[in-house]
Amino acid sequence: MFRFRPDSFTLILIATVAMASLLPCRGQAAIFFGWATTAAIVLLFFMHGAKLSRQAILGGFAVWRLHLATLSSTFVLFPLLGLAVAMLPDSLVDPGIKMGMMFLCILPSTVQSSIAFTAMARGNVPAAVCSASLSNVAGIFLTPLLAGVLIHSQMNVADGFLLKAIQSIAMKLLAPFIIGHLMRPWIGGFVDRHRIFLGRLDRGSILLVVYTAFSAAVIDGLWHRVSGFDLAVIAGLSIALLAIVLVITTMGARIAGLSIEDETVLVFCGSKKSLASGVPMAGALFAPAQVGLIILPLMVFHQIQLIVCAAIAQHYARRVEQVIRDLEPSTLS
Repeated sequence: MFRFRPDSFTLILIATVAMASLLPCRGQAAIFFGWATTAAIVLLFFMHGAKLSRQAILGGFAVWRLHLATLSSTFVLFPLLGLAVAMLPDSLVDPGIKMGMMFLCILPSTVQSSIAFTAMARGNVPAAVCSASLSNVAGIFLTPLLAGVLIHSQMNVADGFLLKAIQSIAMKLLAPFIIGHLMRPWIGGFVDRHRIFLGRLDRGSILLVVYTAFSAAVIDGLWHRVSGFDLAVIAGLSIALLAIVLVITTMGARIAGLSIEDETVLVFCGSKKSLASGVPMAGALFAPAQVGLIILPLMVFHQIQLIVCAAIAQHYARRVEQVIRDLEPSTLS
């Protein structure tokens, strides 16, 4: 039962949502938190750029087909599944939840958990670092474009959404990311030495965005629109999405003849969605009152992917250990 217990950050996220539901920021406080949220998003992506080493991007290009397969899972397979969700009847899935599920499907992969699960599974960690890093860099460009095309066309978002999305992403995410990466020669050492502190800063920024977003959503009547049935639908759709992607990436890796080590990269990097990138991206792309509902599926999916992938990583680790044991007699002879 231990693996089904939510991780500590998820518990803090739930507490933040509860606080926003009971004590949402209003008036001048909401204006202050809005500015603070923008500053937190800019700082978050500046630090992401500063943490990303060029070696991490260039080091795994020897297996470019693996990275292409991972990116295809993240930005082709997932969006197609999101379109399938958008076609479900409104009587079953609320249109706002559809928008949140579509946004979930166009996000980049995680970095830390993808690498951690690949390492736990005894997979190709350098390739996982490369795939996850490429996914996050590509997401800065592809997520707003996919949001403009798919969410605009499927959810009837107001005209001009794509242009506003690109402008917002360029100012709040892309520019800080590029500046941070260009400054890495000067601040990279500091960033590498203080990764634990900066990781906490990342999480603090996410919590600030979540509190501000849910405050605006609660004031706009979020919990009058979202029922227990809606939460069950979000959980069911999240489980179905993850299961489909895991099956397709696993079978695709085996059909392509990938080694077990490379298979774990495709499975873990290709099935994850980044909460760390998704929350600030939602804050940059959508109106404050919309953000709370839009990131709700992402928060549910985040916990489900951690639980499921932890179990899968342990399975892969046992499988690799068995292969090693099977090879030992022949090696000795």
